[in-house]
Amino acid sequence: MTKWNLIIDVAECHNCNNCVVAAKDELAGNRFAGYSAPHPAQGRGVIWIERRVRGSAHHVDAAYLPRLCNHCADAPCVRAAPGAVRQREDGIVVFDPDKCRGRRDLVDVCPYGAVVWNDAEQLPQTWFFDAHLLDAGWHAPRCVSVCPTGAIEAVKTDDATMSERAAREGLRTLAPERGTRPRVHYRNLQRIDHAFVGGSVVAAGECAHDVEVRLEQAGRPLATTRTDTFGDFRFDGLQPGHYSVRIDDPAGSAESTLELGSESVVLGDLHLRT
Repeated sequence: MTKWNLIIDVAECHNCNNCVVAAKDELAGNRFAGYSAPHPAQGRGVIWIERRVRGSAHHVDAAYLPRLCNHCADAPCVRAAPGAVRQREDGIVVFDPDKCRGRRDLVDVCPYGAVVWNDAEQLPQTWFFDAHLLDAGWHAPRCVSVCPTGAIEAVKTDDATMSERAAREGLRTLAPERGTRPRVHYRNLQRIDHAFVGGSVVAAGECAHDVEVRLEQAGRPLATTRTDTFGDFRFDGLQPGHYSVRIDDPAGSAESTLELGSESVVLGDLHLRT
């Protein structure tokens, strides 16, 4: 059985909010029988974007994370409200706009904060994958078509094929430890939930271009990179721990050690010395 999945590339999201506005435009004030009561025009919508800022100075990195219903294969909302919240054969989770009335408890059931309370309608509401459009023949939800960078992709495939693609492309889901098995997969999620180590290499007072930089942990090599035109380097996707950055170049050597926590570390200028 093929099911709908969403792939979002964090590196390609630039916070334009087209997906947010498209969801508001589609759902606010509009009633879709069997799918949704009208959503409110004001307040946080069922698609929203969170920002994570890492680093400092010219090594600062801002990344944006589109958030929405994960259409979990083992959805807590479906378990909490059988009959009122259902999961279709294609994997889409739908809150029945009549049977869910008054169920404010469903807002707190979602571990991802994807359920919004509509006070005017007395309803919990989510992004239901634009199922009304898909059932009318659309090939993807609106958020896919309005994204100018192609950061959002809708994929309908079987679970085994999706798992293989996720492993092959390094796709991850939010909070997999919760065991809900989300169907929203993220590429480059390390920009949100991991830290980086960065710095600049200087030789004889000038930016040192194309110099090899090594990252080590407990004397064990982990990764290598080369400085860019401005002498900058970065190692991303790191877990907390003690690290060493080493440079051995014909222009000179440098070394720096650091303790990395949840926040990224910018080492500043590393001066090569002979």
